[in-house]
Amino acid sequence: MAEEIENAIREAAQQPAEVSVDGQTVKQQPLPDQIEADRYLASKDAAKKGLGVRMTKVVPPGVV
Repeated sequence: MAEEIENAIREAAQQPAEVSVDGQTVKQQPLPDQIEADRYLASKDAAKKGLGVRMTKVVPPGVV
């Protein structure tokens, strides 16, 4: 999902913000708003992945 959003932002950056053809006008969301939405979704996904703490067993060297 993150790659899809990243690709959509890249495509939006390369296209015009507003297009008019035969009296019809199409407008995109502003690029800063799209980037902010991507940051929000990324932080939301990061919050789901756990506490960020890994529990491991420490074994000192030389112990048999």
